[in-house]
Amino acid sequence: MRTTIPERGRSNEELLQALRELRSSDTNWREGRVFSLVYFGGDRHEELLESAHALFAPTNALNPIAFPSLRRMEAEVVEMAADLFHGPSSAVGTMTSGGTESIFLAVATYRDKARKERPWVLRPEIVAPSTVHPAFDKAGHYLGVSIRRVPVGVDFRADVSRMGRAVGPRTIAIVGSAPQYPHGLVDPIEALSTLARRKGLPLHVDACVGGFVLPWLERLGRNIDRWDFRVEGVSSISADLHKYGYAAKGASLLIWRDMDFMRHQFYVATEWPGGIYASATAAGTRPGGPIAAAWAGLRGFGEDGYLAAARQSLNAADRLRAGVRAIPGLRLIGDSVATIVTWGAAANGPDVFAVADALERRGWSVDRQQRPACVHLTVTRNHVEAADSYLADLRASVEEVRANPALARSGTAPMYGMMAKVPIRGLVKSSVKKVMEAMYAPGAKSADVNAAKGDGLIDRMIDRHGESIEQALDRVERLRKRLGFGG
Repeated sequence: MRTTIPERGRSNEELLQALRELRSSDTNWREGRVFSLVYFGGDRHEELLESAHALFAPTNALNPIAFPSLRRMEAEVVEMAADLFHGPSSAVGTMTSGGTESIFLAVATYRDKARKERPWVLRPEIVAPSTVHPAFDKAGHYLGVSIRRVPVGVDFRADVSRMGRAVGPRTIAIVGSAPQYPHGLVDPIEALSTLARRKGLPLHVDACVGGFVLPWLERLGRNIDRWDFRVEGVSSISADLHKYGYAAKGASLLIWRDMDFMRHQFYVATEWPGGIYASATAAGTRPGGPIAAAWAGLRGFGEDGYLAAARQSLNAADRLRAGVRAIPGLRLIGDSVATIVTWGAAANGPDVFAVADALERRGWSVDRQQRPACVHLTVTRNHVEAADSYLADLRASVEEVRANPALARSGTAPMYGMMAKVPIRGLVKSSVKKVMEAMYAPGAKSADVNAAKGDGLIDRMIDRHGESIEQALDRVERLRKRLGFGG
């Protein structure tokens, strides 16, 4: 039955109780059972964010003349971030609604700058490592920019030599990550900078995950390769405030080395009967709440608070890494020294996706990854208490799967496994779109990954052919790697 607006308004108390009941079905992130989705700065910090957000919730940053407070707070947030990233005095930027919008604006700006300076480039390209966030592909899809993904090296970092060979006459920018999301590894930004400068191209660093934790880890003595504006060739940096900046959701940054780049980010319409329209970001209306909460959050935490949070996160991450190494059949993917931990199966180890299913049955939210099959953990201060419980459940899950090999052919494990291996990626995209269609269909109120099955080809492959297809796909993958196509 379709939901309708009630004829009479309901009381605040009744609605808040309804919201609490809805929230009760969510994963218990307060106990550290969610990785990557929630960055919790503590109860006292959360109260500050909620109060600051509420004070400015009705306001609109579209008009900085009507709301000069928002323009001032945004400018000061940009300045604090530029200082943290060792930006020059010329550094400028804007707040955005999230990392995807920051990346979208970076791609759009580089495209429009190239249109003005190199108008003969009709089909622009950006060269990036294969581990770069899919927000770049999304931006390219909407903006008509091709993202040339280059396979990474055996260490899962950007292969600078391969990226150099991928640069061509249509290339308008190069991208690196600090760190890349899948394995928490910082790309060789200094080497990418040398490449970019040699080719006369700008270099964007996507630090949406790491922007507000890597600087503090470096101050704690961690060996972090330089990735920010200290590297001369870096033109822009995207960084999420609502991740390790512990700001309210809906807050990210795009910082430019100077206005020579940022002026191409602005949009101005002069012929509208409604007046002159100008905006600095993709959004028109921009809520004041996230701006105020980010401003208050940065000042409320302070350097001492961020250092303490980074120390706690790093402690939890290092304990998780040590615990994974101690479990027979598992291995760490990559050699991250930051706060992302990724584990997969060692030689003759258990089916990763079956272990993931077993972890979910024990109440954990699991982020599955592919190429290779693995599980991702973004570790924060909220996981200090949960780390030991996670490792105990992980060990029990591995033992359960080893004792019951049939689990690899039940639950979501076979679907995730097959999707990760199918070489015709259009089939996978079609199946995932079925999930989206089911989620947003009339009357739909929840997500169900099993909607990817239906009558689709991948589902029939699993049901009818099972292990023989998996073995064939494994052979295809090994051949791809021998031919140099593997990541």
